[in-house]
Amino acid sequence: MQVKIALAGNPNSGKTTMFNTLTGSNQYVGNWPGVTVEKKEGKLKGHGDVVIQDLPGIYSLSPYTLEEVVARGYLVGEKPDAILNIVDATNIERNLYLTTQLSELGVPMVVALNMIDVTRKNGDTIDLGKLGAALGCEVVEMSALKAQGTLDAAESTLAIARTGARREPPHVFAGSVEHALAHIEDLITHRDGQEPVHHHHADGVVHAGGIVEPHLARWYAIKLFERDAKVIQQLNLPDGIKAAIENEIVACETEMEDDAESIITNQRYAYIHKLVAVSVRKGRPHGALTPSDRIDRVITNRWLALPIFAAIMFLVYYISVTTVGAIVTDFTNDTFVAAWIQEPVMNWLASIGTADWLVGLIGDGIIGGVGAVIGFVPQMLVLFLMLALLEDVGYMARVAFIMDRIFRKFGLSGKSFIPMLISSGCGVPGIMASRTIENDRDRKMTIITTTFIPCGAKMPIVALIAGALFHNAGWVATAAYFIGVAAVVVSGIMLKKTRAFAGDPAPFVMELPAYHTPSAKNVLHSMWERGWSFIKRAGTVIMVASILIWFTSGYGWAPAQTEAIASDGSAVVSVSADAPLVFGAVADMDESMLGKAGSVIAPVFSPLGFGNWQSTVATVMGLVAKEEVVGVFGVLYGVVDEEGADAAASLLDEGSPDEIEMGLSPIARAFSQSSGGNGALAAFSFLLFNLLCAPCFAAMGAIRREMNSARWTLFAIGYQCVLAYVVALIAYQFGLLFGGGAFTVATGFAAGLLLLLIYLLARKNPYDTAHLKGKVNG
Repeated sequence: MQVKIALAGNPNSGKTTMFNTLTGSNQYVGNWPGVTVEKKEGKLKGHGDVVIQDLPGIYSLSPYTLEEVVARGYLVGEKPDAILNIVDATNIERNLYLTTQLSELGVPMVVALNMIDVTRKNGDTIDLGKLGAALGCEVVEMSALKAQGTLDAAESTLAIARTGARREPPHVFAGSVEHALAHIEDLITHRDGQEPVHHHHADGVVHAGGIVEPHLARWYAIKLFERDAKVIQQLNLPDGIKAAIENEIVACETEMEDDAESIITNQRYAYIHKLVAVSVRKGRPHGALTPSDRIDRVITNRWLALPIFAAIMFLVYYISVTTVGAIVTDFTNDTFVAAWIQEPVMNWLASIGTADWLVGLIGDGIIGGVGAVIGFVPQMLVLFLMLALLEDVGYMARVAFIMDRIFRKFGLSGKSFIPMLISSGCGVPGIMASRTIENDRDRKMTIITTTFIPCGAKMPIVALIAGALFHNAGWVATAAYFIGVAAVVVSGIMLKKTRAFAGDPAPFVMELPAYHTPSAKNVLHSMWERGWSFIKRAGTVIMVASILIWFTSGYGWAPAQTEAIASDGSAVVSVSADAPLVFGAVADMDESMLGKAGSVIAPVFSPLGFGNWQSTVATVMGLVAKEEVVGVFGVLYGVVDEEGADAAASLLDEGSPDEIEMGLSPIARAFSQSSGGNGALAAFSFLLFNLLCAPCFAAMGAIRREMNSARWTLFAIGYQCVLAYVVALIAYQFGLLFGGGAFTVATGFAAGLLLLLIYLLARKNPYDTAHLKGKVNG
């Protein structure tokens, strides 16, 4: 028979480290049904019949965050056989709040005091016997980081899970509250709400048909006393019982002169304070600074915090993007994929007489598509390694704290900064990093806006436009970053004034863990877990997309060709005017399905200044990978070297500003022709659109995974594309107007959109609490 053990605890309590130690690689990672919260479960080492369920890190069982709703739904609905509660012994008073709530669920539980080595180093001692007696469960010591006592804690939990032994939960509240809770328990363990209020029968017998299971009666009674909306909706109590419960609550509130929820919270903390006073002896005077406190005086200093953060992040990106990451990525792209896999496979397929279309499908479509993903991986792994080090040390929690005050001004949480920072390297891990944001509204808004920050793959587009039309001016790249940041700010302000995102950002509550030496095992595990998730999820999306793009760009309907032999013996290919159209491989991309589709779509971009099919196709190809835009322009406009290979990328890497401008002149001419002589303005409009529109397919796959909703994914992509179009249209049309152009219908449309943007930014928030109160009072 399978045994289920729930692993519960506060964020940063060492719960995930404990889970990895207990399960090793024998774990499954997915999402909880219907939500974006990550779900982890695994088999306990040495016990194939024992499943460890790693619940989200939570501070309480109140339904304030998605994680809390998921965790309590599992504990109440799935009925685990036992709970292993991980408590940070260095911050025991804060952690015991959740422990007292867990003890009220009637599920057998073991409390594991983690970081006991740090506690002892601080000179603190904890009386396990007194603590266990007060909590009604066994209490053990351990250090998850050093793997000391972890298996003993798991074995103790397994033992009580197999016996099913339950202890009486602690009664933590004052007499009048306990009296009210006893009455509520009676009411919900009997269906007849009209009978007189009575306590449980002395012999333990209850009437048949109780509303809740007896072991959950106390937990439900407390939640009903707090007027928990989700519990009230779930139980759907008869009117008689609801009225009786409300009478009990009102009587208690009147006596104690406070609201029910505050009564429970305050008395719970009062109980915990007394419990800690008798079971924990501090080794240092009250208020004395710990080593972490002394470090934080510098790291989180009002004036030094941002410069220190900038220096650390510069070092992280210098290592992961510019030096080590770049070396490994170049080797992967140029040698591992291209030279060792793609070229030999295509040569071998050609040597055995494989059809050209199949060689192209396997070599360019499948291997090229997978290679596009693999090329990202080394750089991402180095970045993940550096970020995992900072996270394990305890620094990343401080970063969110530092940035919260700034981000809150335009509707985002400080925790949104980390995904946006990561997105400057690659949007996929940036989107994945948004799962650390507890509030569902804030997380969705972060996912939608985080790819506005220019990633590494967008920088070749910036370099292309800057080199072809602006003499490689540095301000173009600088403007790209400022435009991305501005798009985040504008979106934050506008979206917060809509029903879906209304409300202040969630209160910033985050445990600042003590600084400690990172564990190599934890860091490497975190790096690989994130990297493998990217390879599995994003890899499949981008591979399928690459095959589709390869097929549509290489095949289409073209006039049938006739081949004749000339007098000198050479083959002559001709096409007659009335030749029928046949489907097959095409030599010119403008005859391909993608080229034809581009010609149909191109007029949509005419008001933006680049209404030709080449720019349209380049934009579509950018959805596969943004750096593909440079390659497409190189092929379509003949920017090639002596051997006919694409030279646009190498020009941007190695050429001087004059060489780049001369080499890319066909691209500059094309923008000039498509815009009636306003090439620089049209190119900048093209840059704006491609910076802000939907990201690559890999990032779209990540959005789909993190949103866990097709509707929200479509909204995110649609919003990005619409905003990109509006910004590019306004920039181009007003650029023409200020440059002496005529006021056209397109200019009028752009002016209307600009006024709409200003209105959406400046209007009062219709869902703001103060605004709504004013309307009601008025």
